[in-house]
Order: sequence, then structure tokens, then C-alpha cells
Amino acid sequence: MRLHTGFELIYDCVAATPMLLMLSVHPSRRGDLETPDWLRTDPPVQVRRYIDGFGNICSRLEAPAGRISISADFIVRDTGLIDIYAPEAMQHPVADLPDEAIVYLLGSRYCEAELLSETAWSLFGALPPGWAKVQAICDYVHNHIRFDYQTARPDKTAYQAFVEQAGVCRDYAHLAIALCRCMNIPARYCTGYLGDIGVPVVGVMDFSAWFEVYLGDAWYTFDARNNMPRMARVLIARGRDAVDVPLTTNFGAAVLAKFEVVSVEAPEPPPSPGG
Repeated sequence: MRLHTGFELIYDCVAATPMLLMLSVHPSRRGDLETPDWLRTDPPVQVRRYIDGFGNICSRLEAPAGRISISADFIVRDTGLIDIYAPEAMQHPVADLPDEAIVYLLGSRYCEAELLSETAWSLFGALPPGWAKVQAICDYVHNHIRFDYQTARPDKTAYQAFVEQAGVCRDYAHLAIALCRCMNIPARYCTGYLGDIGVPVVGVMDFSAWFEVYLGDAWYTFDARNNMPRMARVLIARGRDAVDVPLTTNFGAAVLAKFEVVSVEAPEPPPSPGG
């Protein structure tokens, strides 16, 4: 399938403001782009890109004083398949994990595994290791947190979401990640596009958060917010938690005046003449 995907963010800046953006399609999906996902700015400013320590594409720019629009609009191919289901995927003993997975066992800024360890072991310690345990964690988080945009805030942690029992997709992901790490299952935070394709209810488009766990020598996608296999995920970035993959970071006063995201199925192009 083809996805028409993109966004527009408009900021009002009091003065010239350096910005760090994580809004480009992840390197693992760049081969699926039919059209470029270049960032456009109005007024035009220089945008410089680099790859961070987690393999994500980051963009730097300096917004001038006043209003700036930052946008992208592109077509990306997707398999149209739902998230992989692999119930046989085994959980590895910590001693057998690859070195690059160990960092995803540790507590982090928004995933305070140390505060949730006792709860995690009381809830999930008796369950068999592996896929079933991760799914049980997703079921628990999905039912424990009430989705509510009004409770969203940028500094909410997994433990706070656990206590308050309300939040948005990043809070579901943070709590599930923290609980997985408590159970010695490497888990990492993901952000990207997830359009309402193949589901009966269509909501307001937004960027989405989900997570991946390391089982059976591979990383698998889980989504405690939706708690069902979904299609048409377009990954932007991965990290320990949201602190590693912020969509925008402003080094100065900048007020968000517009936020619009689109990710919808696009029609196939007409056949070329004589094709």
C-alpha cells in the first residue's frame, strides 16, 4: 500500500531560536520512500541533518524571530501487513543478551524501573517468560490507563502514569517499557506515524508512540495504547524513552501555533502511457 504522510508545525518565536527536530523517516524505512521527506520551512532557513547515537535522523535549524512553518509531505510504501505475531519468541536470560540490548534493561528518565519493580514482580512474576508475559503487560497497561489528552504533560513519567491512571500514547508506552525492564525484557521506545487504517474508528491524526521488545533474537512491536496488531506504522525514531526521541526541542521561547499530522492511504498512481 501507499501512504500519504506528513505534518505541519507552526511556531511563534520571540527571538531567533535554535531548534532540534526528530521528524524524518527512520533510516530503516528510507528505502520505502517514493517521494522525499525533506523538511520545508517558511521562511526558508538552513537545515542540517546528522545521525544520533541511536541511529535516528536529527535536524538542526535556527528559527528567526516571528512565525515559522516547518512541514513535510511525502509518499511512503508500506507492506500493508499488521504487526508481527510471534508467540513462540523466547525470552533470553540476561547473560545471553547481546551487548546493544543491555541499555534497554536499565531505568531511564521517563521509565523508572526501580520504582515499579515490586509491582511488576507481584503482577507478572509467576507468568511464563517471553511473548505471553509481554502481552500480559500490554493488557494490564491498556486497562490501567485511561486515555485522556487533558492529562498529557511533557514531564509525566511511567510511575506517575501508573499512579494517576490516565495519559496519552507516550504514557502507555513508558509504563509498559518500565514493567518489561523490571522483568528483564529489553524494551525501547518508538515514535512515528500511525494512521487509522484498517480500524473502524478514525480519530484526529497525531504522531504516535509504541514500543519494541527483544525476544527470540529480534525486536518485536507492541502497542499498549491500542493493544491490537496494527498496519501502516512509519517509524521516525527509537530510544530509551521519549527523552531520546523528542519531535522538537526548542532552545528558547517558541509557542506552538499549529500542529497538524496526516497519514492516510494513498491511491495507486495511474499506469504510465503504454505501460
